[in-house]
Amino acid sequence: MKLVVYGGTGRLGKQIVAEALERGHAVTVVARDPSRLELSHAGLTSIAGDVTDAASVAATAAGHDLAINAIGGAAKQPGVHTRAAHALLEGLPRAGVKRLAVVGGAGSLETAPGVRHVDNPDFVEAYKPEALGQAEALDVYRAADAGELEWTYLSPAATIMPGERTGIFRLDGDQLLRDADGRSEISIEDYAVALLDEVEAPKHTGARFTIAY
Repeated sequence: MKLVVYGGTGRLGKQIVAEALERGHAVTVVARDPSRLELSHAGLTSIAGDVTDAASVAATAAGHDLAINAIGGAAKQPGVHTRAAHALLEGLPRAGVKRLAVVGGAGSLETAPGVRHVDNPDFVEAYKPEALGQAEALDVYRAADAGELEWTYLSPAATIMPGERTGIFRLDGDQLLRDADGRSEISIEDYAVALLDEVEAPKHTGARFTIAY
């Protein structure tokens, strides 16, 4: 497949790009500053673009089979996730791209019926802008016309860090997953595995799902 990745220069985005290339996909990374992409590969292209602008999305996504939104930065750019969601929902259909995979946040996952992880008193304050921005974007995707774009949104575990690529993990829907010791963790390597698994064999179209050990 030909994949276009927005946010592919970030820590998680770079891992997703590497996983996609390893699987034989052709990847175009779109970033405001493509020079930040340190990876070099015959199947990799990098170009400048703005994921929050529908016209830029339409131009940079043209000719691709699927888009991946892996942007972060809500702490420094309030509202960036919502703006990106609207731009992708408008721009991708104009480019003829029918599928979108979104790197989401864990904050909107439920820890109890009707209680989001971000609303718990022990949620780290510094992470709230990103968590709330991702939650708002998820609402935008859920309200979109399902006939225009087939999207999916993958929320990580509460803690996501560099680690090992094991290929062994659990998937669920809207609930925060914890192990027997109460931990909610996933490596960025295994997160990338799960996202590319979904790209290649979609099982959560029009829905959010989550991953943890």
